[in-house]
Amino acid sequence: MRPRVIAYIIGGMIFATGAGMALPFLYALYHADAGTYPLLITMLAMLGGGAAALRVFRWRFSRDPNLDAREGVTAVAGGWLATGLLGGLPYRLGGMFDSFTDAAFESFSGFSTTGSSVLADIEAAPASLLLWRGMTHWLGGMGIIVLSLAILPHLGVGGLQLFRAEVPGPNSDRLTPRLKDTAIILWQVYLFLTIAMFLLLLLGEMDFVEAATHSFATLATGGFSTRNASLAAFSPYSQWVCVVFMFMAGVNFTIHFNLLRGKFRLSLADEEFRLYACIGGAAALIISFQLLADGMNLEPALRTASFQAVSIMTTTGFVTADYEIWPPLAQTILLILMLIGGSAGSTAGGIKCLRVLVLGKVLHREVFRLAHPNSVRPTKLNQVELPKNVIDGCVGFVALFFLVWAASALALAAIGLDLATSLSASLTCLANVGPGFGGVGPAENFQWLPDPAKWILSLDMLLGRLELFTLLVLCSRTFWRR
Repeated sequence: MRPRVIAYIIGGMIFATGAGMALPFLYALYHADAGTYPLLITMLAMLGGGAAALRVFRWRFSRDPNLDAREGVTAVAGGWLATGLLGGLPYRLGGMFDSFTDAAFESFSGFSTTGSSVLADIEAAPASLLLWRGMTHWLGGMGIIVLSLAILPHLGVGGLQLFRAEVPGPNSDRLTPRLKDTAIILWQVYLFLTIAMFLLLLLGEMDFVEAATHSFATLATGGFSTRNASLAAFSPYSQWVCVVFMFMAGVNFTIHFNLLRGKFRLSLADEEFRLYACIGGAAALIISFQLLADGMNLEPALRTASFQAVSIMTTTGFVTADYEIWPPLAQTILLILMLIGGSAGSTAGGIKCLRVLVLGKVLHREVFRLAHPNSVRPTKLNQVELPKNVIDGCVGFVALFFLVWAASALALAAIGLDLATSLSASLTCLANVGPGFGGVGPAENFQWLPDPAKWILSLDMLLGRLELFTLLVLCSRTFWRR
């Protein structure tokens, strides 16, 4: 392993994140916002530190651009930890929080696109810092690594190890032969959808900061809002716009790419997409009937049910209603949606529909074998036989997800949190959802939690964003052996 190469890559991530701070800084400078100096100091520190790392270690990296798996995973883990910690400095310097723990929690929640917040009064915060808060979602959504691949051509072939480490799902394949071109295509689709949503929100009642922040958060499936009441503070028009784009953000981005190329039939035939649409649609309909039975009118019932079902399933975490007062069936559906999450290859969290689909096929195969012991029945996805390592990876991920959830819930319970809050907080952070149940429900936030709980949940958010294995493999002794 080459520490200097890893330092170079982490420096590139820090530099890219500092560059992303330019938009909120320019807004703060133009409006003489209270976030001007916190953003300026942090931006200069990140740009300077990142540029220094790129300069000092560039010569060594240019000799051999190829990365092995250990270097890729270590660089991703170190880069996300560094950007998460540094990204919280504007909050602390700007007086949004009294402790670095709270600032770091908010930053990790932003970059991991979780949306769990410790900010008690959102509307009292400087607009520029809220804009940066939303931008952390946007940068983390597609991935700081993918951004670095797009702007740092020196990564070369070795960049594939970074891409696989950050997106370790079954289909983190290239769209083009060159990984840099793949990253650029993904960012073009991401940017196109963000601009489209931003313009649609401007047609409603939102101003520049509100439209930009909610566009960043929606396409990244993050959940940070500019209002204490989240999207409940805005009109039905804005809520419907968010429903549509939240649903799109939970779709595999290769499908968006294929749609833009006119391959409609190929996209609609995708098994994961159909499962994703069916689960989300069925959940919205069932919850709608529940709300209609409670006396709500048709349009508000459809809008509220669709919004919360899509928001939770895509792990965006926006809210328009306190779902903890809904009937038990509706709450149970939302809990299941937290677990399932969106599609693989999207910005959503959770287990992912693709793994649920593969597990369903494996279970069906095993049941079939009970009736026909001598049969040989391959597991196929979209008419293509799945390799054994992909199936094993899906099963292993789901098992590990529940183990980490259990361990995290036990740790929170040991600190003193009640049962509902321990289970819910660990799940919502591990699945990158945002709001949960109990003490961290839609009408609450995470501010009241003790500091040790916030650091545990920050780790959960990073584990969920990097899909568990990327960080946990660092704890394996065999990983460090030659």
